[in-house]
Amino acid sequence: MTWQPAKQLRGRDCLLDLSRPCIMGVLNVTPDSFSDGGCFVDQQRALQQGLAMEREGAGLLDIGGESTRPGALPVTEEEELDRVVPVIEALRRETSLPISVDTNKAVVAHAAMAAGANFINDISGLTFDSKMAEVAAETSAGLFLMHTRGRPEDMQQDTVYQSLREEVYGSLQQSIDAALAAGIPRDRLAVDPGIGFGKSVAGNLELLHHLDELHRFSCPILLGTSRKSFIGHVLQQEDPLQRLSGTLASVALAVAQGVQLFRVHDVKAAVDAALVAWAIGEKKLP
Repeated sequence: MTWQPAKQLRGRDCLLDLSRPCIMGVLNVTPDSFSDGGCFVDQQRALQQGLAMEREGAGLLDIGGESTRPGALPVTEEEELDRVVPVIEALRRETSLPISVDTNKAVVAHAAMAAGANFINDISGLTFDSKMAEVAAETSAGLFLMHTRGRPEDMQQDTVYQSLREEVYGSLQQSIDAALAAGIPRDRLAVDPGIGFGKSVAGNLELLHHLDELHRFSCPILLGTSRKSFIGHVLQQEDPLQRLSGTLASVALAVAQGVQLFRVHDVKAAVDAALVAWAIGEKKLP
């Protein structure tokens, strides 16, 4: 069966044009994220990084105050709020670029939307906090629904599936159904297969090989492969900062499968790779 990629995604007070690839810039205001932990905990540095990513061509920014790397321990609502809300408020004073908050806590999502965010990026696909769907509906947020099995502190302890793709797709369908039941329109939903979240290296490669199957949901697809460990395994490269080439290869191959949104640390390089891949596929200039 052939599925057609979605061409746009609505957020609160904004509309993303996905007729060409859109790059989501990662802005972690955490001390312990896997490749940039501690780099942007200072509010002014975080603000400058966000504005720099906008200049490099980011279509939206993703602000995270809690690391979700494998083995990461959760932080309190108060600590996460203290990290993300001031940065979102500062960015909103300086730019109209759409902002996503990377959180699985409804309280944090609600405060982020009040501070000026447009999207909620929930790694749990609405499964960690029963009030998340309600917050997204009430605030008219766009919603990124990701698949994971287990929480970050234990998700890599069991990466064996009877049928990986069937379980991922089934879980994403349940997340979509929960969002629709809460009154969130489908044009505000995007899906993410959760590369690196409760998957083995082989599992990640399988999902990446079949990304076009995610178009069955008639929602945009968000992909996060940036600097991740499966790339390190392929390249035998332990340093996440040395995985840019592998990241860009995954971006280009995903563009060829119709993926529209890419969550990355290195915005300018990803923009260039995605646009060249798109131009080749479309046989025209961006």
